[in-house]
Amino acid sequence: MRRKTSPIQSILIGGVMFVALLWVLFPFYWAFLNSIKQPADTFRSGAWIPFLQFQPTLDHWISELSIIEIRQALLNSTIISLGAATLSVLLGTLAAYALARFRFGKSDNGSFTTWFLSQRILPPVVVVIPFFLIMRQLQLLDNVFSLMLLNATFTLPFPVIILSQMIRELPPELEEAAYVDGASVFQGFTRVVLPLIMPGLVATWIICMAFSWNEFLFALSLTTKSAIPMPVIIAGAEHTRGVQFWFVGVRVMLTMLPPVIFALLAQRYIIRGLTLGAVKG
Repeated sequence: MRRKTSPIQSILIGGVMFVALLWVLFPFYWAFLNSIKQPADTFRSGAWIPFLQFQPTLDHWISELSIIEIRQALLNSTIISLGAATLSVLLGTLAAYALARFRFGKSDNGSFTTWFLSQRILPPVVVVIPFFLIMRQLQLLDNVFSLMLLNATFTLPFPVIILSQMIRELPPELEEAAYVDGASVFQGFTRVVLPLIMPGLVATWIICMAFSWNEFLFALSLTTKSAIPMPVIIAGAEHTRGVQFWFVGVRVMLTMLPPVIFALLAQRYIIRGLTLGAVKG
């Protein structure tokens, strides 16, 4: 029997949820507000409500979107994040299936899983210089392909860990039935397993895309002009006269909107994917 929640508990839970919601939404509100303010209104206290306390303007949006570097940075971020997420999910799904369905000898499955987890825990700053030297040797500095590879490398643990658990929850008899009908192991994987974990694939892809979109350290270290993504562009809004908050607001909104839109469009798959196998009958 479910225990009834007391009024005090309901108030406390509601208060915590409200504070959490405010914490999450305030950066969006701050960025949007500064993106439509005049510079004078940005530094004036008490200007929080458009049309009532200040007159909004779209001049900063028009000005920023007319800059070639901003449009190029948006294109770079899109190519890097989509390519890295796709490559990471493609390789990670194969590794996840191997970990879930096969047993290895000397290096057991647990050792491989720990190794994948260590790649996520490893601080990126530790490998910046080695990667810089490698990319310089390969003549891949200031190249979107190099950032795509690096982001795929560091987001690879997400599909491996998430999808391997999902595949373990699937009855092996489904694949064995396909083998009886003449299917190969690869056909059993592509025609039986992949359709069943499709929500998980979509959710994992969105997670990898968001992490790749927001990556800053490698982008700052390995790019100079042609391959600069949006996170680096945001950091470039500081000038000798100080931080231009109105331009920061526009750039933050341009950077945050694509992952949010992707997540909203795919939220049904995200919820199904992340809860797949969480409840057993």
